[in-house]
Amino acid sequence: MDQVDNFVRGEMPRERVSGVAIGIVSRGEVIAAKGYGDANVELGVPVTAKTIFQSGSVGKQFTAVAVMLQVEDGKLALDDSVTKYFPDAPASWRSITVRHLLTHTSGIADYTESLADRSSQGIDFRRDYTEEELSKAAFSLPLEFEPGSRWSYSNTGYLLLGVIIHKVSGRFYGDVLKERVFTPLGMKSARIISEADIVPDRAAGYRLVHGELKNQEWVAPTLNTTADGALYLSMLDFIAWDRGLRTQAILKRGSWSQIYTPVTLRSGKTYPYGFGWYVDESGGRPWYHHTGSWQGFQTCISRYLIDDLTIVVLSNLADANPKRFVDGIAAIIDPKLAKLEPSTPIRDREPAVTERVRTLLRAARQGTLSPQDLPYLRGSFVAQVKQYEELLHPLEGPPRLNLVARREMGDDRVYTYLVAYGASTLRVRIALAPDDRLSAFDMEAD
Repeated sequence: MDQVDNFVRGEMPRERVSGVAIGIVSRGEVIAAKGYGDANVELGVPVTAKTIFQSGSVGKQFTAVAVMLQVEDGKLALDDSVTKYFPDAPASWRSITVRHLLTHTSGIADYTESLADRSSQGIDFRRDYTEEELSKAAFSLPLEFEPGSRWSYSNTGYLLLGVIIHKVSGRFYGDVLKERVFTPLGMKSARIISEADIVPDRAAGYRLVHGELKNQEWVAPTLNTTADGALYLSMLDFIAWDRGLRTQAILKRGSWSQIYTPVTLRSGKTYPYGFGWYVDESGGRPWYHHTGSWQGFQTCISRYLIDDLTIVVLSNLADANPKRFVDGIAAIIDPKLAKLEPSTPIRDREPAVTERVRTLLRAARQGTLSPQDLPYLRGSFVAQVKQYEELLHPLEGPPRLNLVARREMGDDRVYTYLVAYGASTLRVRIALAPDDRLSAFDMEAD
């Protein structure tokens, strides 16, 4: 723990994080549940194991459990068309199932992100909506692909799952979680977000604006109650949640098996995502994980099954990277868990792809990337392109590209390159969809 403490305290100023909570459970034993830094910078309140953080998308795993409870109750089926619960939905939604919503394979665009052409996703974060109004707003979003044909993260799907839970159970999904998940597992402070309620030990969320710490951005209260990740959770709640996961509590064993099954696409290939969990491998061993990001908070839960180890990191800065904390702690506990990025060049069998990356880098450096270059880019296109330009512009000389990894994820091909500009090296990742268009493009200093 001395090494873990030193690592966390060293990483916090590097990421400029105000407060962090760390949870480590090994073979059922709680090794650590503690806090570092400030839960509230203005008041100088320290983070403890009781400090309440926002869940972000880590909350999706709880929504998935609430859905499976309805399945076990016989109130819905995973292969039901969503139009059974939303009869006014577009005709194009008839082939979308509850399972598609759970696995991010519905094709429905993500309401939290603007489109590459800067058009609106139809939901104003500054106004309140009823569930019916949110559903109608979702109906206006475009279908990005045929349901089941691809994987693409969509908060909209989980928002709709919360509405479905309400429709079939007759109760708000948060009340279902409180009665049937939080209370039975002893998650004493877990609850839906509320700015109006008095919530003991609540942390403040922060963001960086031009390098200066600012309070979290405000969103309308009802948009902090949706099922895509609007929970308050402390580290003690996560410790209780981990205990329930280890014993496969709440649900039947068959339901947990479905939650942890990677989704199969129409092509027959699988993508490493189940219901609210990335179902992946680390060093060839089963690894279940998920991150969350919302309103000044970043969270991560990482479970290494063979090692029987769970690490949870909660932070109150929108710009933080909790996965770096998780990876560093895991490597201290067991060096075999160190996330070593590939760095040895492999044979490049697709030189046309490499040349395409070279062209993209040239355009990014010149600030001339267009939405047509990156048709599937998620989030703010303008802000992303500006980040690329700022990263690349100071670098000198022609780039030297070395392919270091190629992986298939579902039907997408993912390539990782080390790109050297003189003495500086970038790690660049692209993904190509089945139609050969870019589905991902990102870069960072190596």
